Amino acid sequence: MIHYALRCDSAHEFDGWFKDSAAFERMAKRGLVDCPQCGSTRVSRALMTPAVASARAPSSPPAAAQAPAEGKALAGQIPAAALAMLQRLRAEIEKHCDYVGPRFAEEARKIHAGESEKRGIYGEATPEDAEALREEGIGFRTIPWVPRADG
Repeated sequence: MIHYALRCDSAHEFDGWFKDSAAFERMAKRGLVDCPQCGSTRVSRALMTPAVASARAPSSPPAAAQAPAEGKALAGQIPAAALAMLQRLRAEIEKHCDYVGPRFAEEARKIHAGESEKRGIYGEATPEDAEALREEGIGFRTIPWVPRADG
């Protein structure tokens, strides 16, 4: 992951985390990076101070690389701009997909097999269920489930 200080065309500054430099460039070009304050998609990298590890003590891994806790503890480890994006993603998922709870793996299999209507779903799956779905070639994504923006 790479961290960038970003600035929109209205001079709002915020942070962003990306897989690599090319990922930022692709996303920005497609208008997928937006300012959390005004929503502008005219975003560029701002001047940053390089992170230099001290020779006196080994540096600790960045927060994004540490194993996060659940819920609100996770939200405290995510940069504000990333948290805002994840909260918007959660709102869109809740608005457009069906919540199937702990039956996620079962329902994903039914959709994959054509036994249930094709639609977006979300819910919970055990690590074993997630691995089994991958092995069966059933596509899904895991995202950090952060607290809602409104509370």
